Amino acid sequence: MKISRLAISDEGFVFDPETGNSYTVNETGLFILQKLKEGLSPTAIVEAILEEYEVSPEEAERDVEEFLEGLRRFGLWRESHD
Repeated sequence: MKISRLAISDEGFVFDPETGNSYTVNETGLFILQKLKEGLSPTAIVEAILEEYEVSPEEAERDVEEFLEGLRRFGLWRESHD
């Protein structure tokens, strides 16, 4: 997974040393990236968001899916099917 190679600052600055591309993410995006680097599944990330933030399950699911779709578009993430 390409996520593991990313350098991520606490302020939401993300750097891909392989391509030289950099990105900026908001607090939620930073949270999702950190959980992906820890190896959590999208479902587990939704659960973690629900524990950390006061949002509805639908909002948490939408936020995770939209963020993951952005990562897919940039070629940074692909869901693995074990």
